[in-house]
Amino acid sequence: MVGRWHVACCVFVVTLFSYSPSPSAMRQAGAQIEPTAASSGLPRMRMTPAEVRANQTGTEQIGSSGVAGVSTKILSGDPSKSGFYVVTMFVPAHTTIQSHSHRDDRVATVVSGTWRFGYGDRFDERELKTLPPGSVYSEPGGANHFARTDADAVLVQISGFGPTDTHYFDPAHTPTAAPAR
Repeated sequence: MVGRWHVACCVFVVTLFSYSPSPSAMRQAGAQIEPTAASSGLPRMRMTPAEVRANQTGTEQIGSSGVAGVSTKILSGDPSKSGFYVVTMFVPAHTTIQSHSHRDDRVATVVSGTWRFGYGDRFDERELKTLPPGSVYSEPGGANHFARTDADAVLVQISGFGPTDTHYFDPAHTPTAAPAR
């Protein structure tokens, strides 16, 4: 247990210091991108929540829930390959994501909206914890979890060490647009 928490904390800290999005992708979203000193490969970047939400990639992204309307955007790395990655996930209002897991340990931060998140093999309203903006939670590798949005859409930033995937506990709940595994 301590080992997983240590990994989760390290992943969160590395997120803060290893963030390296594609400058062209960020410019498309309207973000201000400026080159930095030659010794740093990390560009200066400033993005509003609206700019982060812009140009989401849709439900085909690996490690996404595959639920209609849920979309992701890769900010750093490649979730389909071995290595550190950071993605944002946009979840529309009134969306339920059934119980599923990912092979890798992931740490997430609620950027905007109110996210209701729980752990278990089956969706259970009583197990949901309300997470307002600024909340942090973990998705331990292989641990089933589920979520729901209410009246507000939610934007979450997720960090992990790939490759990642998505497996629904009950195959009947796997969305037809589920990402490739």
